[in-house]
Amino acid sequence: MTWPTAEEWSIVALSLKVSVVAVVLTLPIAYGFAWLLARRRFPGRILLDAAVHLPLVLPPVVTGWVLLLLFGRTGPLGRWLEQATGLVLVFRWTGAALAAAVMALPLMVRAMRLSIEAVDRRLVGAARTLGATPWRAFRTITLPLSLPGVAAGTMLGFARSLGEFGATITFASNIPGQTRTLPLAMIGPAPPVERQVRGVRVFRAVGKCDSCFRRNDG
Repeated sequence: MTWPTAEEWSIVALSLKVSVVAVVLTLPIAYGFAWLLARRRFPGRILLDAAVHLPLVLPPVVTGWVLLLLFGRTGPLGRWLEQATGLVLVFRWTGAALAAAVMALPLMVRAMRLSIEAVDRRLVGAARTLGATPWRAFRTITLPLSLPGVAAGTMLGFARSLGEFGATITFASNIPGQTRTLPLAMIGPAPPVERQVRGVRVFRAVGKCDSCFRRNDG
């Protein structure tokens, strides 16, 4: 058996870093969405549920394309981030972490939501009648009893982030030492960065042209 080279170890390390960052950043957001969907009834709840689970049904490449439109250097959120904090996501490992986080979010939300729904509401109600504040009832009852779902969601999210391919290669590309994670390394050597950048620009230009044609037809 051939021992992995230094380059292969660096790919493994980058993959682990991207996955850990994606899960850590997504964990509180996923739990917040899970709690809202499990415990609250509000207008637009069905739309929120659909939006959270959208990455599960959309092709990963489409999800990456949407991220590119939003968080690219010319996108509304990407331009704001760069101007406000100097953070650039596209073609960076941070962009790969964002793509992995978005793809992992619905799996994490689903596991946590089921766990929160399994917590008996009567326990929370009893705590409230004994004088506990909503925050204390959540901290001492709902959160501890839903920890198995949090653990399951964390593992699912980490596994999904570690194997993410389509959204990552569309949004962050396949740049050795920057965004080349394990799934991207399986497809072989990456083309030069300049060619990848030109490909992304063509991809975005085609999308804009298609939107123009649709607008003219309408």
